[in-house]
Amino acid sequence: GIEGEVSGRPKHLYSIYEKMVLKSKDFDSIFDIIGIRIITATEKDCWAALGVVHSLWNPLPGRFKDYINAPKFNLYQSLHTTVMLPTGNPLEVQVRTKEMHQRAEFGVAAHWGYKEGSSQAEMIWLQRIVDWQRDTPDPIEFLENLKLDLELDEVYVFTPKGRVITLPTKATPIDFAYSVHTEVGHRCIGAKVNGRLVPLDSELRSGDTVEIFTSKVQNAGPSRDWLKVVATARARSKIKQWFSKERREDSIETGREELVKALRKESLPVQKLTASSGMTQLAEMMGVGDTDTFLAGIGEGHISAKGVVQRLLKELHKGDSDEQLPISLNAPRFTRRRSGSAGIYVEGLDDVMIRLSRCCSPVPGDEIVGFVTRGRGVSVHRSDCPNAMSLFASSTERLIEVEWDKANTGVFATTIEVRALDRSRLLADVTRLLAEHHVNILSSSSQAGSDRISRMRFEFELADPSHLDSVLVSIKKLDSVYDAYRLVPRRTKGNDLT
Repeated sequence: GIEGEVSGRPKHLYSIYEKMVLKSKDFDSIFDIIGIRIITATEKDCWAALGVVHSLWNPLPGRFKDYINAPKFNLYQSLHTTVMLPTGNPLEVQVRTKEMHQRAEFGVAAHWGYKEGSSQAEMIWLQRIVDWQRDTPDPIEFLENLKLDLELDEVYVFTPKGRVITLPTKATPIDFAYSVHTEVGHRCIGAKVNGRLVPLDSELRSGDTVEIFTSKVQNAGPSRDWLKVVATARARSKIKQWFSKERREDSIETGREELVKALRKESLPVQKLTASSGMTQLAEMMGVGDTDTFLAGIGEGHISAKGVVQRLLKELHKGDSDEQLPISLNAPRFTRRRSGSAGIYVEGLDDVMIRLSRCCSPVPGDEIVGFVTRGRGVSVHRSDCPNAMSLFASSTERLIEVEWDKANTGVFATTIEVRALDRSRLLADVTRLLAEHHVNILSSSSQAGSDRISRMRFEFELADPSHLDSVLVSIKKLDSVYDAYRLVPRRTKGNDLT
């Protein structure tokens, strides 16, 4: 025999009204107005009692629910079935153990007081609540999301390995992905349901087997449009959290750019001040704990880049503060080259005007040639410059030997081109890497064609031209970048040879 307790369970009037309103049902469609509850000693007895009930009365098709093997979000467990009595009236029957009944009547927290220790499922449930609370700073939003998830009906879907995942009705493959793991959700790019590709906003049904496809791109992330279709609080909070982090990264980059502009305007040494140690000291000078917060503050408008520079200039003029600053008043400053001081020796000539040709922008280390121009001194070109080579044959008498001055300490401008498969935050990653190499970006441009190939050009200054190779090597290591090289312009209509 089966040991157990049987009690009647009439449905309250307000519960009937609420079900009619929320689920748009008429009175005759509600089958659980009258019900009985069977409390057994063990889970095995639950199934045995269910068999007895079904042997006495005919069960209604589609009215059986197994919440024991697939608990609700709040860990509610029970067997539900609806049978037809000989009188023609439906009767709902609930079968559960004493432990399940304690949890159903008084909640999970009360259940922990009733039973010493806690199960793995209960700890997972509690951890999910803690995660939600941590990811949702607004307490009102947290309570609303929690209430919504507790009230919604549920669907039971499967991973390809057979794991059951409980989701609210109207849940999408995006919700499923975030319930598996946050990174799976962030990198989700597609889904299969029961072996067929489906849109990410498709509604899942109980019994569906869901497979998620993820992106291997390093900075893959969710879409803002997902917030319109997700049904779970977890997915919603994780998506918002991701975009909050992305906005901070954008603010840091904007802050860095604003600070560099302000430093250049006052002819301060940008490379030294934006190096790691220099940036740390600037942040400390402004009373900010770390450089990221300092730069984000500038990018978000909380800290004025102009104010930082004015404060720096003020500190520089305090004789007793020089050793504490990233630069002292006596520190050498790199300046732009002026005509006649290009760091080049001209064989046999003194005090001659020297200009570096704009058509090929030679930098120290390049093989160079000089041409005597009419009234504008010597124009210096790369030896492989198409404009220079075109005059070799007809104007060899104007050719003159030149060489780099190895003692020169100026800065030099160069242009590079980067080609990559277009992706989110590609430009930000390249500019961040250039900033880490402490080069001064003068200009940049970027365009992506219909072939999804992104072409980016950067003109920047660097003090040591040999550093260019390491810059290019680092850029080529970035995800989706397949080429990076110094740009040497081809022959142009005008030139600097005359």
